[in-house]
This record gives sequence, C-alpha cells and structure tokens, in this order.
Amino acid sequence: MKAVIMAGGFGTRIQPLTSSIPKPMIPLANRPIMLHIVELLKKHGITEMVMLLYHQPDVIKNFFRDGSDFGIKVEYVTPLQDMGTAGAVKCAEKLLPERFLVISGDLLTDFNLKKIIDFHVERKAMATITLTPVKDPLQFGVVITDKEKRITQFLEKPGWGEVISDTINTGIYVLEPEIFRYIPEEENFDFSHDLFPILLGKGDPLFGYPVKGYWRDIGNTDSYREAHHDIFHGRINIRIDEEKQDLLGKDIRLGADVRLEDLSNLEGTVILGDNSQILGSAQIKDSTIGRNCTIEAGARLYRCVVWDNVYIKKGAKLVDSVICSNVSVGHGVVMDEGVIVADDTSIGDEAYIRKDIKIWPKKMIEAGAIVSDNLIWGVKWKKSLFEGAMIRGLTNIELTPEFMAKLGCAYGSTLPKGSFILAGRDAHRSSRMLKRSFLGGILSTGVNVRDLKAIPLPLLRYKLKTFGEVGGVMFRKAQDDPATTEIVFLDADGIDFSSSMGKNVERIFFKENFRRAHHSEPGAISELANVVDFYREGFLRAIDVVPTKKGSFKVVVDFSHSPASQILPALLTAMGCEVVALNAYIEEQSDDTKGADLSMRLQQLSKIVVALEAQAGFWLNPTAESIILVDETGAVRSGAELLSLMTALSLQGGAKGVFAAPVSAPSVIERIASEKGCTVRRTKSSERSMIEASLSSEVVLAGSMLGRFAFPRFQNAFDGMFAIAKAVELAASKGTPLSKTMQEIPFRAFLETKITCVWEMKGAVMRKMSEDSVDKEANFIDGIKVSFGEDWVLVLPDQAQPFIRIVVEAKKEETARTLLKEYRDKIESWKKELS
Repeated sequence: MKAVIMAGGFGTRIQPLTSSIPKPMIPLANRPIMLHIVELLKKHGITEMVMLLYHQPDVIKNFFRDGSDFGIKVEYVTPLQDMGTAGAVKCAEKLLPERFLVISGDLLTDFNLKKIIDFHVERKAMATITLTPVKDPLQFGVVITDKEKRITQFLEKPGWGEVISDTINTGIYVLEPEIFRYIPEEENFDFSHDLFPILLGKGDPLFGYPVKGYWRDIGNTDSYREAHHDIFHGRINIRIDEEKQDLLGKDIRLGADVRLEDLSNLEGTVILGDNSQILGSAQIKDSTIGRNCTIEAGARLYRCVVWDNVYIKKGAKLVDSVICSNVSVGHGVVMDEGVIVADDTSIGDEAYIRKDIKIWPKKMIEAGAIVSDNLIWGVKWKKSLFEGAMIRGLTNIELTPEFMAKLGCAYGSTLPKGSFILAGRDAHRSSRMLKRSFLGGILSTGVNVRDLKAIPLPLLRYKLKTFGEVGGVMFRKAQDDPATTEIVFLDADGIDFSSSMGKNVERIFFKENFRRAHHSEPGAISELANVVDFYREGFLRAIDVVPTKKGSFKVVVDFSHSPASQILPALLTAMGCEVVALNAYIEEQSDDTKGADLSMRLQQLSKIVVALEAQAGFWLNPTAESIILVDETGAVRSGAELLSLMTALSLQGGAKGVFAAPVSAPSVIERIASEKGCTVRRTKSSERSMIEASLSSEVVLAGSMLGRFAFPRFQNAFDGMFAIAKAVELAASKGTPLSKTMQEIPFRAFLETKITCVWEMKGAVMRKMSEDSVDKEANFIDGIKVSFGEDWVLVLPDQAQPFIRIVVEAKKEETARTLLKEYRDKIESWKKELS
C-alpha cells in the first residue's frame, strides 16, 4: 500500500518560519515535520510514498532523494499549478492503481494508521476520513456520522449554534482508486469542499473513523510552539536523533560533539543538536537547540525553539520564542513570549522584543531598540524613532498607516488636552495618506488639529510664531529617496523639535502609554483661512522693494512642482521682478530631484538664465527651505560658495551684526565680515542649533552649507522663498552682477569627503581623533576641528547616517589635498585597529 504525503502548501499562516523553507521541512525537535510523518508511516508498514510538491519542491527532493536513506521508496509529483488537495492527488493517479492513504506533511500525530486502514477494509468503504475530537471545533470541518460510522453530514467551520459534534476531519484519508472518476482533470478540486460532498450526495460508501490519540495541525506559529511544549511534556512520543542521557528527573538529549560546561543548569526536556556549545552558567529549560549553536554564559532560555547556526550572547533572556537559522542575539537581549525571529537576522545588545512580535528574515535590530511592531519588509529596526527633529522611513513599509496612528497617539499624549497643533504636507499623495492616519491618533488624545493641507514648510513655521498652537508637524517626501517619507516635528515657536521633545514622544510610543480621550472629548480638525495672506504681509514688510522696482530684474525660478509655486511668483512680481517660473505646477507623484535629476535640472536652469539674459536663477527645493543659485553667466553656486555669496551680498547691503554659520563653513566668511566690522558666530551643524543662534537680536543672517538661510528680522527659520527675494533685493540694490560679487570673494582651497563608519564604532574613532589632537590647536563645537595656522581640518560624525565627514580648508590646494589624505588615512587605520 502506498501513502500520498501532501507537501505542496505555501505555509502562509505560519510565516515567517516558511520564508526560506517549505512548511513540511520546518524543524520539529531538530527533524523536519515531514520526517516525523514518514516515521509514522514506516511504523505501520507503509514504505512506498508519493510526495505531492508545489512550493519550493527542490528543498524536499534534496532532503529525501529516493528515500533509501530513510528505508522508504519515494516518488515525486509536482503539479504545474495549484490544483487543490484532490486535484493534486489526481496528478498522481497513474502511480495509485490500488488503495492508498493520504496524509498531510505538516501534521504531528501518533494515530494508529493500521487500525484506520483495517476499518476501511472491513466497511468496504470507497473513502474513509479519520476523525478525532477537539476542544474547539470551530476552526475545523466538523463531520457527523451515524451509528455505523457512515458519514451523514459535513459542517465546514461552523458557528457554535451549528455545532452538534466535536469530531473533526484530521486530513488523513484512506481512499480507493475509484474516487478518481469524480475528480476532473487539471482543475482546482478539494477533498472537503468538492469530492466528499459528491460521494455523500451519490450515496457511495463514505465513512468516518474516530481515533483517540495525539493530533495537531501545525498551521501557525502558535501551534508550532505548542507542539514543542507537548513534546517537552511527554504528551506525544516522537523519534529524537540526539542521544538520551541517563539523568534522574530530566530528559536531556545530546547530539554529537556537544560542548556542555554545566549540566546542572539544564532542566526539563532539553535537546542539543550536533556541535553546539552551552557555555558556563547558561540556563536552559524545556527547549530545543539546533546544530552549530553557541549559547554564552548567563543566557536564559525557557520553552524556546532554536534552529541551526544561532549565536546567543551572555545575559540574553528568551521566553517561549522561536529563533530561526543564522541569527545572532546580542548581550542582554530580552524576548517576551511568542516572539518569532526569522533567518539571517542580527539583534543588537540590550534590545527588547515585545510579546508576539514577528521579525521577518535578514533584519537588523539596533542595540537598545524596543521592537513593538512586527518587522516585515523594512531592513532595520532603530532604537530611536527620531533623526534630529525628524522621523523618516519607507512609505507603507516602515511608515504604515498603523504606525502613523500609533505615532499620532504618542505625540498627542505629550501635549495638553484641548490644545491645538498645525499640520501640513507637501503635494505628494503618500504624504497625504500618512498624515491622515497620523491625525486619527492625534484626535484620540483630545488634541485639536488646524489642517493647512499642502503648504510650504516656511509658512507653517511662520504661523507657529503667532499665538494659538503648541506645535506643528509637516509630512514630506524625502529628496534623496522618493520611496521615503519624512515627518518634521516643530515646537510652539516653529523651531525643530529638541532631542528631549523627541525622546518624550519615543518613550510614550514604545511603552504605549497613550492618553485616551473620553468618547465625548476627542479632538477636532479645522481649516485655517488667510495663512498665505498673513505670510505675504510680513514678507513684503521685510523686503525693500525700491531697488527692484527701479530696475528691471529678471529672475528664473525652478519650483520643483511644490506648493511654493502658488505663492512666490506673486511676491516677486509685487517687488517689481519679471518672473519666469519652471516646474510650477503641483505634481502629486513627482519623483524629482534625486541625484542625476537635480543635476539635469540645474543644467537646464543655467541654459535658460543665459538664454533669457536673466540676472539670476534659483532652484527651490520641494519644501521651499533651501536654494541653489545660478548667476547671470550660468554658473551654479551651492554649498560653501552660496553661503559665502549670501554673506557678501548682505554685507554689501549694509547689514550690521552677527552672522551665524556652522563650524564646517569656510573661514572666508570671517574675513569678509571683519572687513565690514561684523563678526561670525560658529554653531553646530544641526539646523536647530543654527536657528537657536539666530534667536539672538544681534544675528542678521544664519546660513547653512546646504543652501538654507534664515533672516531673523523676518522669521527665525530657514525660508527658501524669502532667501530668493532677499538675494534679488540685495543684488538689485548693489547693481553689480552676481558673478562679479563672487569674483571679489577671497576664496581658499576647500575640500570635503565622507568615510563609512558603523554606528558602534563612531565614538571610538572620535576618541582616537581626540587623543591625536591633544597637542594641537583644536576646538570641539561640533566634531573636532584642528587648526594648523590658517589651515584647518574638521572631523565630524554624521548625525543621521553611518558616516564620518572630513572637511579641509587651506591656503593652497596642494596643502588641502595633503591634509584630506592624511586624516582619511588616519580614520581608516583607526577603524582597522578597532574592528
């Protein structure tokens, strides 16, 4: 007699355990589930088997081959498409000329199969369904039989009102080949839904045989863990390859070449696979450990299933969790009950993974992270949400609607009940979708929202300067990755969130300690009229329109499809400018300006400026915060050049006071400022640090190396629209071409680069840099800046990316290149030394 083993399912309900292997090959006590079925069949005299495959068939074929290694004979059938259970067996019809048994390859059972077959023969049945009683029959198909065990009725997943029996279909059948005449060729056809109702309707001999014993459908991760619990507590006896040790009160199984330093720390049933190491005082109770695993001293595992090639470091505490193959678990990691960690995942030190969390394959959990949601499609779970004042992630993958609602709850819980916030977004559809999800969470905490919809960020900041709101949030597409959304959080003054504000939101987010408003007190959403008019009035009051109205100043602006295109042209026209607007229509799904796209845009802008004989051209980024300038000759000015030019224009326009610039900015700024009796205040590179510096009444301009400028006498925020207007005003009042102003600036050689450096090594590298700078003239405003007379080098760890930046300035180009190479070589050597 042959047995047909059903082994073609996708295993969707048990993911992520089936991410790399088919469900029947998932290890159960260090042996594939399907191998336990093979052993059961052999035990009852069945050694010829037909394996029906579909999903990842080669994994099963490579394991069983022809079956000779297991004392059986195997034939394989792989349907070309999903045919259903009966349809798949129909594909093997030629191999089944006689009575045969069908059994699932992902069951765990100890049923006496011989008794089932004998019953089938005695009753001369065409089909016999093996039945068994269960406590909860609702998730299975209930089968009703008469006194002769003949089936009279099927109840497919009934409600409690329909339940008149607790005997269910176990998926084990004995069948005569005559059943094939009822199964159509090449058609999806199921035993329970299709074939058995036909046999019942035709009055063919269809019987149900009730069996007592152990039976479990390993259909999901909970059932998989519970199957192991049953093995640990002796509820089912299965073959275990590892050798049983002669110990009183314990069931310890050790594979070949196991290194076990302290046997007394093992309790209950513990299975240790070949070549695994249990070091020092590691405590393990009721767990199975696969092959080639290492568990360090001080680790504690209770009711865990660990697959092959897993490394668990000291102090880790794992409870009722499943760890798949090739996973590393860091020092002090805590996993609550029900955690599933799929293959090829790395979990950093002191991470905490909450109850029932599932982590899909090839993920990296940062040290200290608290994982409170399933990690499915993203690559990394960070220990902190915020990067500065911003949260960013892949749209609908890392930043999902569920995540956003939870984030809204966390943010709202930090704000006074009944207070108001401003909410804005760019024109992108993804920003709108995520903002709407976020606002639901905000409202649930009793906080009200004034929704500005699609609006440039500088306008949102400008409104926050007035009384009425306690904070604001802006959703926008990331410029460096169109698949990423950024969420910028602002305080009541329109300034970026401080680190303490971000940590407060994170603490509530991870602890899920949300404030819930009474059903009668949720927040409300309202719209705010006249925000643009309010901005326009302040804007034009802060600009001297006389110089531009006297002359004919032509300006070309590339708006990058942003909402600023609906605001700035009218303002420039009011100043007397002739405006040529490019990309001025709002585009909801634009994937501008990433890398080569921006370069091409700037080339186009340059050509248009020259062709139209315009005095200037500007590229305005989609959030209207930063600019790139093109002078009348078509030369593109950005970064250090643009900062120097804007400083020079302000000084020529008679500005008196302090100029705020990051520590990485060129020293030419000090030189030209001092000539006009002004000073430069160096700040950290973060935008919040620069804006905080601009709050001083002495500061007339705060400028970054990224084309962002704040003119405090208008607003203490980076505003690209105002920066364009101010540059036009200053250039028009001077009457000197921008290219000539650039030529008058005494630039020195200025170089910069960045070196990759993993987060864990940044601190150590900077310590080495500090030690190296002990005998040198150095300052520590932001990173470490070492001066060599008038030349200098800055080593600065990036705040948001795994890089270290090197910035060099020198009188001679050759000296600058030498310094850059010297410090690049130093950092690379320190990295090697520390790794």
